[in-house]
Amino acid sequence: MNEFMQAAIEEARQAVDTGQGGPFGAVVVHDGHIVGRGHNTVVGSKDPTAHAEVNAIREASRVLGRFHLSDCELYTSCEPCPMCYAAAYWARIPRIYRGATKHDAAKIGFDDRAIYEDLARPTVERDIPLVELEREACLEPFRYWKSKPDRVPY
Repeated sequence: MNEFMQAAIEEARQAVDTGQGGPFGAVVVHDGHIVGRGHNTVVGSKDPTAHAEVNAIREASRVLGRFHLSDCELYTSCEPCPMCYAAAYWARIPRIYRGATKHDAAKIGFDDRAIYEDLARPTVERDIPLVELEREACLEPFRYWKSKPDRVPY
């Protein structure tokens, strides 16, 4: 068995054993070494964003001292949910290895289908309305950021 996937599976088991969250684990690998580990801690931390992949990405970023992980790989015991996929995307992780599928997860009560379907709809038709408010005022920080010569693009 692949050692990195085995580590992700061990993280998933830890989530189950400790009761911190669902059976999901992930590791981030850089140059053949694990630099970030994570398992689902949603229940234990009372944080709905504390998924395995997000936790592993956060740790890898701390360890490596950077927010771009473009030279890393993500190993996850299950296909990432939309939030976790987006986190890997924003981290610029170029490859994700997954074990179980989103369909396997749905069979045990972790079904993201409604999120995928909702995101495919126009914003005015989504389950959670996106209501525009004070757009012009909110554009001011954008202009300010764009004008700063020392900004760090990402």
